This record gives sequence, structure tokens and C-alpha cells, in this order.
Amino acid sequence: MTSGSAELPARAEVVVIGGGVIGTSIAFHLAEAGVRDVVVVERDELGSGSTCKAAGGVRAQFSDELNIRLGARSLEAFQRFPQRPGQEIDLHRVGYLFLLSSAEHVAAFERNVDLQNSLGVPSRMLAVEEARRMSPLIETDGLLAATFSPDDGHCTPESVVLGYATAARRMGARFCTRTTVRSILGTGSDISGVVTDRGTVSTGTVVCAAGAWSRSIGEMVGLDLPVSPLRRQVMFTEPMPELLDRVVPFTIDFGSTFYFHREGRGLLFGMSDPEETPGFKLEMSDAWLPRLTEAIGRRAPGLLDVGVRNGWAGLYEVTPDHNALIGRAGRFFYATGFSGHGFLQGPAVGEVVRDLVLDREPFVDVSGLDVSRFAADRTRPELNCV
Repeated sequence: MTSGSAELPARAEVVVIGGGVIGTSIAFHLAEAGVRDVVVVERDELGSGSTCKAAGGVRAQFSDELNIRLGARSLEAFQRFPQRPGQEIDLHRVGYLFLLSSAEHVAAFERNVDLQNSLGVPSRMLAVEEARRMSPLIETDGLLAATFSPDDGHCTPESVVLGYATAARRMGARFCTRTTVRSILGTGSDISGVVTDRGTVSTGTVVCAAGAWSRSIGEMVGLDLPVSPLRRQVMFTEPMPELLDRVVPFTIDFGSTFYFHREGRGLLFGMSDPEETPGFKLEMSDAWLPRLTEAIGRRAPGLLDVGVRNGWAGLYEVTPDHNALIGRAGRFFYATGFSGHGFLQGPAVGEVVRDLVLDREPFVDVSGLDVSRFAADRTRPELNCV
């Protein structure tokens, strides 16, 4: 998303590093709370990292209570987005449909649904026949069950970034794009500034929302943020006239991670590649195509006859337990490592980080996501990772 870059100021109350959905959400929530001196520095353009290459899914179907709460809170914010901050985001609450083909996954998702229901999420288990009626493109051979929540869906990531950034600017926040952070002066307890290739900003508070690039930012204050970049690819079909009047849920074959949802007159689809290796690889690769084709042929074979028009590669910011890092080291705050869940949790995370920065109690306790959990062997794996 292209935007005009503000002049780099000499000082700021808070400097946010990263201009994706997490960084812009944090800036909006801080500015809305009365922090008038917020500066966001972004190495490229706003949303140009992982956010605008996301599949756009929004959901509360998770296995971890904290992720469920963050997802549900964000769903509420996405629903109100045209009023606050004030931007149309093309939200389609068509539901998420998880297709399950192993007894182990069925048992786990039954537990997940019970937990989700206890927290107010209207998810439910489905018989295979009902899943087929909801998503008629699927082949049901090998399926044992499915889950569905009607509140889930998808929207447009770049519109979310635009909405947050536009509103934050109106309230005084500044966005300095094409600005690369070179170093942070001081450590977490005594930060005094952020050095960029355009100059130095004096500040006592820094928030790292740099996504896949966060590890290098943490190193600047002596903090190890175990975030690895992992390529994920998305593709789009040619128009499919048979979908013209159909509601297509965000459909995920959980065993293979192959997924698709409606996008314009066709479908957006993708899949995690189990053979992908970490690295800042942003070019498209054909190496995954045989595995993707096999997954499509097994679960939605009709798509093999539909033309593919384009696609892109983006980066997941993966942690060892596929759960986010949210916490602080003195006045260095971090919100990163969302492992594919950053876009959908962006609204709630912006609210949480605002409260951490202002020494308020957030709506949910995120202490379990502090980076110290790895040293203390308190990892909390998230099952619903796709």
C-alpha cells in the first residue's frame, strides 16, 4: 500500500517499528488513547511485508483460550470497522469450515469446540454430509467430520491497514515509510532513541511490530525474539461462473492445510509446504506444486480443471510453538511471531499493546505469550495452525 512518508521527527513519545496490521493497529489505539506523539517507521510501504500478502482470514476457532479471546475480540472490531476507525474492509462472514480426516484431529477439535463454546464462540461439529452441502467443491472421501463457525470469514488486509493508518494520522500519529531502523540506543530499561537511515528519533519507548524481521530488532536491545521467516504462497483461480450466487466458506482441509475461499469471481487458495525451509524467500516457487496438486486432487479435484491466473509469496513469522510473542523488556515492547494469525488478531493486539505501553491492565492476560516462556519451558502450542 503506497503512502506518502512523513518527515522523520527529532523525538517521539513512542516509536513503533513495522507498518503492517499490528504496527498500524498499535499506532491507532495509542493515538486514540491520547498519545499524540506516535511515530511508525516502516522499511518499505505500509502493509508491504506479510500483511498485504495474507489470505485475509478472520476467525476465533483456535485451541488455545488466549487465541480464542484475541480472535473473538478482533472479529467484533472487524464488524465495526466502517464506523471505527472508519474504513470499508469488504468483510464476508461466511464462516470457517475445518475438514477433519483423522480420529485424533476429530477428538482434538471436539475439545476445541467445547472450549470455544464456553467462551461464546458459536462453533459446532458437523457431519461430513453437512460439510459437503456447505462447500460443494469438496470431495468427502476420507473425511470423518468437520467444524464450522458462522462468525468467521475473510476481509481485505490492505484496507484494514489503510483504515488504521488514516485514522491514526488524523489523531496526530506520523508514518515514516522507506525508513530502515539501523539500531536502538540503550537497552530495554534505558532506551533513548532509534537510529534510522534517515536520522535518529529520540524516544524512551519502542514497540517492535516488525513481523518476520523482528529477530534483528530484538537483538538491538539484547533480546532474543525467536521468530523465523517461512515462505507461504497464495494463488488465484480464473473466474468460476458456477460460484456466482454461492456462499463459499473459508474451507480448510486440516490434514493437508490446503485451503480456499471466494475472492472476486474466483477462488483464493494455498497450502503450507511441509518441505519449505526458513528464509526471506519472497519469490514464487514451483517446488510445492506437486504437493499442492496432490492435495487439491484429493479434496477438491474439480479445481484442477480451473485456470490459475496469478499468485504471490509472503512470509509467515513463525515461533517454535506457533504462538505469538507479546510482552516487554523495560520500555521495549514486542508483538510479533504470530505464525499466520497476525492479521486476524491485529485489532485485539493493538488494544493489548496500547494498555501495556500505558501501564493499564489489558482485557486479557497475555503474560503467557512473553518470550521468557521458552527459557522456562512453558511453551503453549497452538493446534489450529494453517
